[in-house]
Amino acid sequence: MIKIYSMDTCPDCTYIKGQIAGNDQYEIIDIGQHVKNLKAFLKLRDHHPAFDEARKSGAAGIPCFVLEDGTVTLVPEDAGLHSRPKLFTDGAACRIDGSGC
Repeated sequence: MIKIYSMDTCPDCTYIKGQIAGNDQYEIIDIGQHVKNLKAFLKLRDHHPAFDEARKSGAAGIPCFVLEDGTVTLVPEDAGLHSRPKLFTDGAACRIDGSGC
C-alpha cells in the first residue's frame, strides 16, 4: 500500500485524492486530522533528503508519497498518479504569498 501524507486544504493534495477514490492501493494520511499524523509527517520531513528542495523553497512537502518499498517521494508520477497541471486555473494557492503551492 502507498501512503500519502496530505491535507484537505492543499489543492495539490485534493487533486491527488480525486485520483485514488475507491482504490485500496493507497492510504491517505491527513496531517490536519490528528496531531499524531502531523508528528509522523514532520519526523519524515525534517530528516529525509526527499524534502531538501521543499525545505529550501519553503514548501510544506505535501502531498508526500511513501511507496511500498519505503521510498519517499514528492512526485505523484512515482506513485502511479498525475501531478496537478501547472496551468490549472482554479486560483488555488497554498503559499503564504499566494503564488502557488
